[in-house]
Amino acid sequence: MPTRPGTPPRYAIPVTAVALLLPLAACVSDGDTKHRTPTAKSTVAETPRPGDQRITIPWKGEKRVYTVHAPPGFTSADTLPLVIALHPYPGDGGAAAAISGLSAKADEENFLVTYPDGLDKGFNALLCCGTEDDVGFIRTITKRLTSTWNADRSRVYATGISNGADMSYKLAVELPDTFAAIAPVSGGYLGTAAEDPSYLPKSPVSVITFLGALDEHHTAMDQGIKTWQQRLSCKPGKPAKLRNHIKKTIATCRDGSDVVVYRLARMGHSWPEGAGGGMSDPTAGINATDLIWEFFKSRTRTAR
Repeated sequence: MPTRPGTPPRYAIPVTAVALLLPLAACVSDGDTKHRTPTAKSTVAETPRPGDQRITIPWKGEKRVYTVHAPPGFTSADTLPLVIALHPYPGDGGAAAAISGLSAKADEENFLVTYPDGLDKGFNALLCCGTEDDVGFIRTITKRLTSTWNADRSRVYATGISNGADMSYKLAVELPDTFAAIAPVSGGYLGTAAEDPSYLPKSPVSVITFLGALDEHHTAMDQGIKTWQQRLSCKPGKPAKLRNHIKKTIATCRDGSDVVVYRLARMGHSWPEGAGGGMSDPTAGINATDLIWEFFKSRTRTAR
């Protein structure tokens, strides 16, 4: 799983830790690249409508791209929840859509989903990749989607896998009063972010996460979510044992958020029962996309 050349991580960590953890920012298999051809023409001024729309905007000297998917019958008079889905490294929004199957879920459940493209196929997350202000970029597209597309400001969510999962933690911390919940899949609260006690959300953000015990970096990711819970004074309940040797824990936190962790004994660096591509695990025993949406739709950010 390759690193991104010439782009140091935002958070400096020891070389040995980089060697251990940087693969969390990867990878997309060759099979995922088949899903990356956009179905809509790129544009600068988006027009809210059903289906897929690939949008290019000038931002800080670069052309940044994101794809918006709206369910059938959508009009800008509708105020729908918004899910921001973040791809692994190396990848793009098409890979996130292919792995997660969130567009089909949006059609069933009536919400908006957007798939941002990282520059050079990665996001500047907790360990990798690049030096771009991806937090600022995602802040910008979130504002566009809550204004032009009339997305519900109280129901904005982020999810992602690997590098995209790491990025969802970063967004929860660095964009306060934006997200009601996040859903990192096969990713973690890692690097010096996990070592810095002040690096935590300043407003409540609930978390649902999926960790595979066969993932090479399971130990680091598992410690990351434990650190998150410790900082927010979350109290985990007794683990529930599910089929396929899956354990589920639920924790309630002092700030009113909650944390749900699925630990999958037989899964590696994957999306449980994803829609397609090399990072989907069809044998995981649970469907992460279904569980993520059930978690999201019952959580609303309280305005402050």
